[in-house]
Amino acid sequence: MIAGNWKMYKTVAEAEAFIQALLPRVSTADGVDVAICPPFPALQAMVDSTRGSRVAVYAQNMHQAPEGAFTGEVSAPMLTELDVAGVILGHSERRELFGETDRALQLKVPVAFESGLQPILCVGETEEERDRGDTQRKLRHQVQEDLAKVPIERLGEIVIAYEPIWAIGTGRVATPEQAQEAIGFIRALVGDRSREAAESVRVLYGGSVKPDNAAELLALPDVDGALVGGASLDAESFAAIIAAA
Repeated sequence: MIAGNWKMYKTVAEAEAFIQALLPRVSTADGVDVAICPPFPALQAMVDSTRGSRVAVYAQNMHQAPEGAFTGEVSAPMLTELDVAGVILGHSERRELFGETDRALQLKVPVAFESGLQPILCVGETEEERDRGDTQRKLRHQVQEDLAKVPIERLGEIVIAYEPIWAIGTGRVATPEQAQEAIGFIRALVGDRSREAAESVRVLYGGSVKPDNAAELLALPDVDGALVGGASLDAESFAAIIAAA
């Protein structure tokens, strides 16, 4: 799976220009699930423009309640009404900048499944946590807390994106050894609840993925794809990463 997180980039017009450039480039990308994650205002336009293609449209966040007095939030029913296919949950920027908690994510992940949305749960450590040797402690806490309410029979359907926070938008990339070690650990954490789920869960790497490093990262034994940030804003570079997959 290759998913492009656009963050707070692209107007509807810019998104339309991007998708028209991307679709011909990925029309033969067999064996790869492709997703784009535009800002909320562009979701409907992107769903309409990708119908019948191999590109799915995901949202970047959602609230766990179906409706309510939550100014600035959107709910799962609002996303499914647009035919959005999935949603990113717990991205480090949501956690670090907007105070998203593991307790909220514990509620959001099951709601996404119940609503027919494919969740991509983001986990990862800060630079300070890695330097202190706390990477596994942080990942264990996030994975166990955030997936605690997911029924065991659905656990293998989750997509988890490992994003070392120190590698997001910094140009720094985890070495292949660092990425494989962390992602293998995440898979083992899922295996603590279900060995079968650990075999089917998809774990993506995210953090300054670019066309020139994608092939090496995607070749790692436990890496099942990538959550791409900046490189997903350009149709040519995003298509190159999909081609590498």
